[in-house]
Amino acid sequence: MAYKHTKFIFVTGGVVSSLGKGLTAAALGALLEARGLNVTILKMDPYINVDPGTMNPFQHGEVFVTDDGAETDLDLGHYERFLSLTTSRKNNFTSGQIYDAVIKKERRGDYLGGTVQVIPHVTNEIKERIVAASEGRDICIVEVGGTVGDIESLPFMEAVRQLSFDVGDENAVFMHLTYVPYIAAAGELKTKPTQHSVKALLEIGIKPDIIVCRCERPLVGDIKKKISLFCNVKPNCVITAEDQKTIYSLPLALHAEELDQRVVDALGMWTRMPDLSAWERVVSLTLHPTDQVHIAIVGKYVDLVESYKSLNEALTHGGLANECKVVLDYVDSERFEEDPASLREVIGHAHGILVPGGFGARGIEGKIAAVRYAREQGIPFFGICLGMQCATIEYGRNVAGLPGANSTEFDPATPHPVIHLMEAQKDVADKGATMRLGAYPCNVKPDSRVFDAYGKRLVSERHRHRFEFNNTYRERLDEAGLVATGVYTDLDLVECVEIPSHPWFVGVQFHPEYKSRPLRPHPLFAEFVKAAIAHRQGG
Repeated sequence: MAYKHTKFIFVTGGVVSSLGKGLTAAALGALLEARGLNVTILKMDPYINVDPGTMNPFQHGEVFVTDDGAETDLDLGHYERFLSLTTSRKNNFTSGQIYDAVIKKERRGDYLGGTVQVIPHVTNEIKERIVAASEGRDICIVEVGGTVGDIESLPFMEAVRQLSFDVGDENAVFMHLTYVPYIAAAGELKTKPTQHSVKALLEIGIKPDIIVCRCERPLVGDIKKKISLFCNVKPNCVITAEDQKTIYSLPLALHAEELDQRVVDALGMWTRMPDLSAWERVVSLTLHPTDQVHIAIVGKYVDLVESYKSLNEALTHGGLANECKVVLDYVDSERFEEDPASLREVIGHAHGILVPGGFGARGIEGKIAAVRYAREQGIPFFGICLGMQCATIEYGRNVAGLPGANSTEFDPATPHPVIHLMEAQKDVADKGATMRLGAYPCNVKPDSRVFDAYGKRLVSERHRHRFEFNNTYRERLDEAGLVATGVYTDLDLVECVEIPSHPWFVGVQFHPEYKSRPLRPHPLFAEFVKAAIAHRQGG
């Protein structure tokens, strides 16, 4: 393998999952970028699924979609929000992909009749993918999914151990994220879980150079010295990662702990000091907004915020663009099916209503009821993917004179299939990676809300869907007041719909939340929040 001049940072985790390895890795990447380095970052997921595309959001959280159409782990969303990087399928791979590739090579005879084993065949496949993703970069941050000691992550751990040996100590750093719990009854922070976590890492041949300690309270000097002594790392390489009021203060907090300096020192690199003024502004606007609005998110995964991670962050970014705090009120759409009269009580206070993407018939009628409420009450409305389809169904039924209008996803026998299965999807049998995925261009109609937001005619957005607006009903809906204002011209697919007579009513088939960043809020979310502010003010 040709490593050229790339240096590697391997990020592992211990004690428990959900400590924030992805956020920590992304924040470190932001710091290194601010120092002028060219950084990429990737996530290795140990599960056997080929990708998370078929996994229940309650188990795995949202599926993040890249420009090139990969369905990936939600940590890639963190990577894109913290770095200038645009990720691709190279930035996320799973055990399922690795084993699938190795088995295909064996079937082709690529191994010349040799016995195929985890070492070296599986570990070589992992290393090759890491090196391919790192090409042309100063730094490649590699996040190893799972926690140390997990059986399924052992091949990844072994692969990065080998890779660190291949590139040399001066070109590789191991950063271990661990948990230091506070025991209220004893009034103490406890280091023993960290000690055991590092011990487990040492047993598989990996010695951490830096230990990042997730904690609820700051680590005092004695605690850092204890971890240093028992885990065999330098005292200044024990880093506090205390809980933050906003995730966007994490780069500032880690810089204050000198994490980025410890990393460049360990890698023997000279860089400028980082300019973090943009992050300081984001944190200041987040913690000290000048205004506040409530947005009701009407969906069916409302019990798990991770299911809408990118969406939640994009709404926060829309608030940043308006120096406004966005309070997110999660509403279970099934509630409106059981108790239609509760609509006003539950979402009547909202200054904006958003219906997000999703799949399946559960909760659909509740979403459609919420759309109708937003339309009739003049409340700013934003429909994304399935939300746009619900808006089309609602308008067809209640305004355009199409009784029983529906999507063939929910009612194959509907008399008015205003939403139907895409032509390219009709012969598709497999569920994984077969939807319309990735970035496609959209031509935006002038004198529309969407054009006002983007300020240009041609945009590119990411998709994840099988069903689409039925052009058979396009003219009728247009005449009734639901106008198609964005189209993918190659296949004449409707991408955006609006009600021009409404204060702000926009539905989009794509997922704009995937491209929103705190330093560059997505224009549609910025305009939606702006409309919500105007609604609150009675404008």
